[in-house]
Amino acid sequence: MARNVPIGIELVKRNIVTEADVKEAIRHQKNHPNKKLVDIIHFLNLCDENELLKALGEILNEKVVLLNNNVLRIQPTDYLSLDVCKRSKAVPFEEYNGKVKVCFSDLTNKKAVEQVRLLLLHNGYQMERYLTFDSNLENTLKSLEGTSTDNLTTVGQDVVKLIDTIIKTAMEKNASDIHIEPMENIIRVRYRIDGNLIVVAKIEKEKQSQIIGRLKAISNMYQEKQEDQDGRILLYPDYNIRVSSQLTIYGEKFVLRLLKKEAKIRDIYELGFPREENFVKKHFDKRNSITIVAAPTGEGKTTTLYSIINTLNTPDVNIITIEDPVEIRIEGLNQVEVGPKATFASSLRTVLRQDPNIILVGEIRDLETAEIAMQAGQTGHYVLSTIHTINAIEVITRLRKLGISDYDISSTVATCVSQRLVRRVCPHCAKKRQFTEEEKEAMNKLAAPYGIKFDFRGKYTYQTVGCKECNNTGYLGRIAIIEILSMTDHIKELVVNGASTYEIRTQALKDGYLPFEIDGLYKVLDGRTTLEELDKKVVLFNK
Repeated sequence: MARNVPIGIELVKRNIVTEADVKEAIRHQKNHPNKKLVDIIHFLNLCDENELLKALGEILNEKVVLLNNNVLRIQPTDYLSLDVCKRSKAVPFEEYNGKVKVCFSDLTNKKAVEQVRLLLLHNGYQMERYLTFDSNLENTLKSLEGTSTDNLTTVGQDVVKLIDTIIKTAMEKNASDIHIEPMENIIRVRYRIDGNLIVVAKIEKEKQSQIIGRLKAISNMYQEKQEDQDGRILLYPDYNIRVSSQLTIYGEKFVLRLLKKEAKIRDIYELGFPREENFVKKHFDKRNSITIVAAPTGEGKTTTLYSIINTLNTPDVNIITIEDPVEIRIEGLNQVEVGPKATFASSLRTVLRQDPNIILVGEIRDLETAEIAMQAGQTGHYVLSTIHTINAIEVITRLRKLGISDYDISSTVATCVSQRLVRRVCPHCAKKRQFTEEEKEAMNKLAAPYGIKFDFRGKYTYQTVGCKECNNTGYLGRIAIIEILSMTDHIKELVVNGASTYEIRTQALKDGYLPFEIDGLYKVLDGRTTLEELDKKVVLFNK
């Protein structure tokens, strides 16, 4: 309806009322100026109320409902307090699949409508709005006097408590991620513990909309948008929870990454690095160079960087980190978080003017960041960063593909580290046993190309059992299997001359480089993990 066409004229055109009816209603309105013309027509019973309401919906392009006991299928005060209902002139009258139908007598009061919508969203519901007559709504509100004024429904409370329980239980079990996944007939909840996904709950499909609404509300996401979004949950004082949503064929899936704000930095040797004399000084305490930790996503690159930085953190050293996001706060460090207005590259430029000794760049993602990191390493700074590659030698190939020159790589890169995380044998339930002859033969066969033969005297492996401490998996915690490529003079010469990856690997093996498969076999020999677990990460045997 055009804004300059009065509602009375529209009703006359549709033969709902006559001109005389409208004039009578207008005369009555003079004595009741706060009443809308349509509500007066309804109050004076000048036409059929169903026809009047239907026409009103068509004129205003709104859904309408004739509010009475026949359509009131829920207890309204289970969803909104009576005070809110009166103040907003709103009555919830039906709920299905996480959506609450709410009728208003005045949809032009946008502030009231939005308040009701947000209150319902906070409790995990989406709102579907309807228009009704003022007198019907007032009669319903009067009938609600003395009823419960709780803000949450029992179901709403259940969903709020459910999400809270899922998150707190994940924290108790030291899960790194929570996956809340809509399936065809259920919602599946999984925890990632020690790198493995474990199904912990299956929720009825009917609660999907409420769960999505609750997660979006506490993650500060747009409720109406069914598209990929990122958010954060800040309700838990000890955790910064990153949330990612993605639309799937069965609805929106959520992944929650649990990051402890004050997580303990693990000693570099606890992670699995060799306890060699002067190990840190030899590989990580450098100047005029860059150290790169390489691995696929989720294999502990950031944890290793934090451990290295924590080892080098002394009062006489200025260490600045650039991260996305800052996952662990470390006393004595200047930590910078990148965002929409501050990229790795732009932050790194600023950091170079802050007189740093050591710079940690969370990740080398593009040529611009790589070039500035290289320049920093060439001008007296020590730079640490991560990159996504399959092993330490491929770091060189990756930098080449980004556009870094062979000269800059050979002159600046000092150390390349690559790693994988394997689960540790649970000390509470694992059963010690002897290595079988087949296992001994297989391990020595794998190590033979590197000139290694294992001594199994006094060595044992373990049979995993499973107990309460390890969630019945037989493993508790993880340890890194590691390979380190030191850029020796021989390797630098090959790189600057454009040598292939094969040629660089051949020379690296001569200079003492060993792939992480070998480090993994040593950790099996020491009883810290098993051949079965190692084979899942590095594919030792042909299936």
